[in-house]
Amino acid sequence: MPEVVNPETHHEQSDVNVRAVLLFVVIFIVFAALTYLSIWIMFKQFAKMARLTTTQPLTEMARPANASVPQTPRLQPFPTEEGGKVGPPNTSTPVVDMQEMRAHENQMLNTAGWVDQQHGIARIPIETAKQLAVQRLNAGAHP
Repeated sequence: MPEVVNPETHHEQSDVNVRAVLLFVVIFIVFAALTYLSIWIMFKQFAKMARLTTTQPLTEMARPANASVPQTPRLQPFPTEEGGKVGPPNTSTPVVDMQEMRAHENQMLNTAGWVDQQHGIARIPIETAKQLAVQRLNAGAHP
């Protein structure tokens, strides 16, 4: 059988302009390198400016003297000030802090006292509060 040949159809020599693609890749790499370099220079400049800046923060509140020590209970021992003298850091451990916090919370739950005396807000022991709540519930149930 003879081979069918169409003279108008032929193989295209090049589908892609390789030179243009390579030029694009080179320009892209150069642009990326310049961008990276400029960002790195800006970072170094901002870091240098931040190290030289010693202005106080713009706030109206004065920083407390013990601001570097977190509130109790602490997970790490810190030196504590009690009665005007500084205690060693090893006396305040997480276990001791937790015991002190729970003792304080139990005292607040089981004793009466003022929360805000100027506004007339007081606290009462938890058992008394439970009894009052039950009495009010019962009073509301039976008109």
